[in-house]
Amino acid sequence: MDQNKIRNVAIIAHVDHGKTTLVDQLFKHSGMFRENQDVTERLMDSMDLEKERGITISAKNGSYNYKDYWINIIDTPGHADFGGQVERVLRMADGCLLLVDAQEGPMPQTYFVLKKALSHHLPVIVVINKIDKPAARCEWVMDQVFDLFVKLNAPDDLLDFPVIYASAKQGYANFELADTSRTMAPISEIIVQRIPAPTGSADAPLQMQVNTIDYSQYLGRLGIGKVVNGTLKVNENVVVCKRDHSIVPARITKIFRFECDRKVSVESAGVGEVVAVAGVEDITVGVTFTSPDNPMPLPLIEIDPPTLSMNFIPNDSPFAGLEGKFVTSRHIEERLRRETLSDVALVIEPLTDAVGYRVAGRGELHLSILIEKMRREGYEFQVTRPQVIMKVENGKTLEPYEELTIDVDDAYKGVVIEKLGNLKGQMLDMTQDRGMARLTYKIPTRSLLGFRSQFMTDTKGLGIMNYVFAEYGPHAGDIVNRVNGVLIAMDTATTVAYALFSLQERGRLFMGAGVKVYKGQIIGENARAADMVVNPAKGKKLTNMRASGSDENVVLTPPANMSLEDCIAYINDDELVEITPQTIRLRKRGDANFKKR
Repeated sequence: MDQNKIRNVAIIAHVDHGKTTLVDQLFKHSGMFRENQDVTERLMDSMDLEKERGITISAKNGSYNYKDYWINIIDTPGHADFGGQVERVLRMADGCLLLVDAQEGPMPQTYFVLKKALSHHLPVIVVINKIDKPAARCEWVMDQVFDLFVKLNAPDDLLDFPVIYASAKQGYANFELADTSRTMAPISEIIVQRIPAPTGSADAPLQMQVNTIDYSQYLGRLGIGKVVNGTLKVNENVVVCKRDHSIVPARITKIFRFECDRKVSVESAGVGEVVAVAGVEDITVGVTFTSPDNPMPLPLIEIDPPTLSMNFIPNDSPFAGLEGKFVTSRHIEERLRRETLSDVALVIEPLTDAVGYRVAGRGELHLSILIEKMRREGYEFQVTRPQVIMKVENGKTLEPYEELTIDVDDAYKGVVIEKLGNLKGQMLDMTQDRGMARLTYKIPTRSLLGFRSQFMTDTKGLGIMNYVFAEYGPHAGDIVNRVNGVLIAMDTATTVAYALFSLQERGRLFMGAGVKVYKGQIIGENARAADMVVNPAKGKKLTNMRASGSDENVVLTPPANMSLEDCIAYINDDELVEITPQTIRLRKRGDANFKKR
């Protein structure tokens, strides 16, 4: 393939600003599908979790033809918790498409991903997406984007960025807002004009760094990366320069080029091509394929350190082993170690004071996605409350801070400001427009654990909150995230509607009638600060006397439907979340002697 006809482009944006939908439209308008072909929506989101949540979790590769150019597209995650993937896949790109919502403008993750792109000095094409929104404000968004470039100290040559106005949902893009054409061609045209061809020499020794990992049930692990120098050939002997600087021999058994969202086998790959390679069983992110005669490893990928950790421990509840297929600490360790091969932002350490592992990541979502994947694969285990990772510098304890951005109706602004003040948040900025307020805060990461559900309640489900890691700062002191106690089952039993009817007056229930519970399991939230041990299986005493109209009808309030993220954020230090393939339970630690009060 002609090196000068290749364009490698990463699509970066905040969550839900339309990256994956835009890729769908680029593929469709390239003519790579038949007119009658049934094409799945959000084609690049191949994981079940991605389709369910509507977000990109792992970076994907695809490509399409435009005129006589071959454009490789890298679809990146938008959430900062998966920023480790953004950092490494940008090594494959020679330029970026920055998508910004025409109504919301730049958001915290926009700042994050753009900062990473500018650090690689990649040319940026700004795409203002969703211009078909009734509340679109493109001129304001343009001003905000330019201010963001200036804030990030973008060099002068990158400040002169081109702008495209698009509606990925409707399938069109224009150079000018007033244009009425209905095609995606302007995006492909600007990519060809403004994104440079990949650099490198075909005559130099081979260099290809693995930036992402894929898996084939027939070939095993596949390393995906860009050929920086030289030529990669099937059955060629190469060496692999690992992260620990060791060098091991290997043989390339298969090379795949990306065509649309598919992999197509090829015999060789030249400079600038993004390919998937098979042949190394234990391949990991960051290793370099290079020539055995003149090994030249590429610089290792620098990854931001994790900010949050949780303990993964074997399940020891009374219901342990009833639902899971993999339940031992050895099973858990093998699965966690396998995850670190493809996710370099994840750090695993064995616990020294108990059986289990400390898993550190970039945030609640990062860790909860791992938990959900393990759960669906048949693993059964328990996790502790998330803990932020502190640092000590010059004898002072520092903790991570987030930059929090909140969009909320003016009517709920006061209660949100009050709550954030109690959580040690410092307001940086507040703007108001069209009855909406945007609040920007600097706040300790600890304060945000469990805050989202409280925030959604306070704003009647209409508020939007996003945050991104800002810096390490002074320790903020004690922070109280949860003020309510819990309702704890006193014995193993099956819940009864009559008992729950009485208990619902004391707080909020997490389950309905007919559910098996065990001693120490949390079945609800107490309306008061103290924990309360209760009997959810207490039945009504029966007599041979009837009372006409004096008995109350048992009407239960629907129980709180808590997601995995809600459960993880809810628990205190003396509580655990029990994870099984079928059930998520909350429980108290250990086998305490619970007595009814």
